[in-house]
Amino acid sequence: MSFIEILLSAFKGLTANKLRSALTLLGVMIGVASVILLLAVGNGSAQQVDSAISKLGTNTLTVRPTAAQGGSSSSGSSSTKVITRDVANQLGSAGLGHVSAVIPQVTSSLNVASSTISETAISVIGTTPGYFSVGTNTVGSGAAFTQADVTSSAKVAVIGQTIATELFPRSSALGQSISVSGTTFTVSGILSQQSSTGFTDPNSVVIAPISRVQDSFTGYGAVSTLTVLAKSSAGVTAAQGEVTIMLNQLLGVTDPTTEPFTIVNQSSLLATAATSAASFTVLLGAVAAISLLVGGIGVTNVMLVTVTERTREIGIRKALGATRGAILGQFLAEAATLTLLGGVLGVAVALIGAQFQINGTQPVILGYSIPLALGVSVAIGVFFGVYPAGRAAAMRPIQALRAV
Repeated sequence: MSFIEILLSAFKGLTANKLRSALTLLGVMIGVASVILLLAVGNGSAQQVDSAISKLGTNTLTVRPTAAQGGSSSSGSSSTKVITRDVANQLGSAGLGHVSAVIPQVTSSLNVASSTISETAISVIGTTPGYFSVGTNTVGSGAAFTQADVTSSAKVAVIGQTIATELFPRSSALGQSISVSGTTFTVSGILSQQSSTGFTDPNSVVIAPISRVQDSFTGYGAVSTLTVLAKSSAGVTAAQGEVTIMLNQLLGVTDPTTEPFTIVNQSSLLATAATSAASFTVLLGAVAAISLLVGGIGVTNVMLVTVTERTREIGIRKALGATRGAILGQFLAEAATLTLLGGVLGVAVALIGAQFQINGTQPVILGYSIPLALGVSVAIGVFFGVYPAGRAAAMRPIQALRAV
């Protein structure tokens, strides 16, 4: 038999029992679609994490105080190993070769109100104008406060989109007065809309000059964090070393194991997140592959039933001179055709499904997943079809005819 004749015979065999073939095809289709879609979900999730971290700035370092702050020295005398605003100013003016700016921040959770509406537990951040040049912290309308406002402890604030809408639902918040735990501030600007990457709403925030927040709410103790901008992404690691050495000098730290701060390198965080996301994607693909394997087992079952039902046909064909190879090729072609059609339909389902968000994640299909899933589905069809096809090809004509 020619290749074309084998294919035509395979299609004829598959359509002999349409329902059974359709159910087997459905199993393969679900397996292929699952592999492609779950890999796409993992890839989409990884891209979301990468985007969120990248928006924070891959050239930034975050310095956070630790419990070691305010401890005593080894001699027993009081030691103020505290990262204050003054320490931040000294660090920023130290002329470090790989550092372009140091931005101190103090935070507190306070009540914020307009003349008619009040909101509780709103994040209030005291910082410097440099804060609005980091990541997505950009002013969408109005203007940020200035260094002169920091120097004069001005009662001005930039607020997020959520708090602006909640406090002033019928008018613009720009130029309006808000009360922060009894202290009146004038809204000078509103932040651009930010995407949420956790349980808190980054658009529900009030940002004011650090001097005013310290004067009115937090006092002049330790700052909450320092954001250090490196001059380039390539120089982040070098900047981290410079900041560590300089902070130890400013705080009088002689033993590195007692450093009263930790430094988070955003580029390292990005690399770690990328590794974790890749592992997550592979895990999802492995889980989906199980369903494809189950579909292959279904192919074996169907082909075994088909061989049993077509014993007489096999006997007649062999009696008329059909070779072992022709019989083997026919049943292998049926299995491969069945899984190929299921694979094509699975790809179509996956492409349609990828247009919708799944559990808040927009799937992003990996280029290699489509040919991989198709190839694996056909390979599974051939692999699981070998035994039934071999069984059919091994039948002796007289035995096949007697079995009817």
